[in-house]
Amino acid sequence: MSKIGKKNITIPKESSIKIEGPNLTITGPKGSKTLSINDKIFSSKLTENEFQIAPLSKKVDKKTSIMWGTYRSLINNAILGVSSGHEKVLELNGVGFRANIKGENLNLQIGFSHEVNFKIPKDIKIVVEKQTTIKINGVDKDLVSKIAADIKNLKPVEPYKGKGIKEKGQFILRKEGKKK
Repeated sequence: MSKIGKKNITIPKESSIKIEGPNLTITGPKGSKTLSINDKIFSSKLTENEFQIAPLSKKVDKKTSIMWGTYRSLINNAILGVSSGHEKVLELNGVGFRANIKGENLNLQIGFSHEVNFKIPKDIKIVVEKQTTIKINGVDKDLVSKIAADIKNLKPVEPYKGKGIKEKGQFILRKEGKKK
């Protein structure tokens, strides 16, 4: 039995779920998202403000248990995304490092001899609060995390001075420099 899969998913008042065979359509104030679950293995049950997913067979093997928890997490992330949205905050550390938005591109000056332009996908909203703080918002948690990871990979944090792009609150293991 999956510990995570057994938990019920609470649905906020402004969000709703529509079940159409194997497809789930989740709508909320931030948008809508469609998920597909395997209806040969799992059944879904919807009450007023709770949603539950359960395996069809009484005997649950390890693979079914793993997929049960995974589907439950995916549905919960989709509900949270359409009701409140997902957000990642990135920080730029380094002399002369700054970011700004030019049209549909995120323009980064991150220590190279040229500017780096990152194309913003249509489902994601990127806001540059200060020149060194980037906020990434969206409905899809996977897409928000992937965009944050792609931006972080443009200039990874180096361990000696801590220069680079990192997530807010991310711990950087620092190394001691060369001794005489």
